[in-house]
Amino acid sequence: MTEAILLVGGKGTRLRPLTMNTPKPMVPAAGVPFLTHQLARARAAGIDHIVLATSYLAEVFEPYFGDGSALGLHLEYVTEKEPLGTGGAIRNVAAKLRSGPDDPVLIFNGDILTGLDIEALVDTHRTAGADVSLHLTRVADPRAFGLVPTDPDGRVTAFLEKPQTPEEIVTDQINAGAYVFNRSVIDTIPEGRPVSVERETFPGLLAAGAHLQGMVDSTYWLDLGTPQAFVRGSADLVMGRAPSPAVPGRCGDRLVLDTAEVAPDAKLTGGTVIGAGARVAPGAEVDGSTVLDGAVIEAGAQVRDSLVGAGARIGARTVLDGAVIGDGAEIGADNELRAGARIWCGARIPDAAIRFSSDQ
Repeated sequence: MTEAILLVGGKGTRLRPLTMNTPKPMVPAAGVPFLTHQLARARAAGIDHIVLATSYLAEVFEPYFGDGSALGLHLEYVTEKEPLGTGGAIRNVAAKLRSGPDDPVLIFNGDILTGLDIEALVDTHRTAGADVSLHLTRVADPRAFGLVPTDPDGRVTAFLEKPQTPEEIVTDQINAGAYVFNRSVIDTIPEGRPVSVERETFPGLLAAGAHLQGMVDSTYWLDLGTPQAFVRGSADLVMGRAPSPAVPGRCGDRLVLDTAEVAPDAKLTGGTVIGAGARVAPGAEVDGSTVLDGAVIEAGAQVRDSLVGAGARIGARTVLDGAVIGDGAEIGADNELRAGARIWCGARIPDAAIRFSSDQ
């Protein structure tokens, strides 16, 4: 297998304000746009042609990645005029594929950080003679996900969307967001209208007697759909818990990009990233957080499990704990924001104006 479809069209609503100016796959994780990690892992698995299915802020992708040659890839871009859902997006880019009808095509989502063995998924698909194969992972609480029970041979027996009662939870296996399709199956997806692979394509194939195979791979897996998950994923990449050949530096407690300035007595721990041109002043402590390009953390500030947007400023002695600060926002001195607080892009918070903020 040498080609793939990467679905990067979502609006990233749950990640706002991070995605107000930047599409979700382009938000930096461990020093580079998250999409870079996915492309690098696909290339390492032997894929050389990837079609990006874009929609929201579609104009951002190609100027950054170009034709993909810098990553050893050939990239192409197809933009949806109207949102088409996962299945519709896959069908919308089919004309760019080079595969024959029986060839496998990898499909993956632009918001999943995973250690999936891509080659093993393709091998499973070929060995089973499947029409579609799905990466499955196990989670402790599957209620927020689509359940995918399988028989003893790994063949999918049903698709159960977001069960709520104990009787509905028949397995801890969930759809992990990476698939291998035979090209001929892609061509059967209806054109020109929204289609959900989870709710329409997969159940329809199963009802028609198609062979859908599941492969459970319980290595690292994280849905980066919320700011808290995104910050955690970036930290895990920096610390080496999540695998990626695209991390621009050695794994460890911190990643400080070129042109960033960090005071000698500032403490950076827990997989913290300090972006290019950012500045961390004396006595500041930053733990498990992402500080994007050009942001400033002033003296004595404490930043934990938070994301500070590009060009934002965090005032002296201010405490952030589980907070998200939008691009260009300014938080005055002696504030305290905790428990999922979100400050919009360009907002201004005066000194000592907030001592505690929660979204609960």
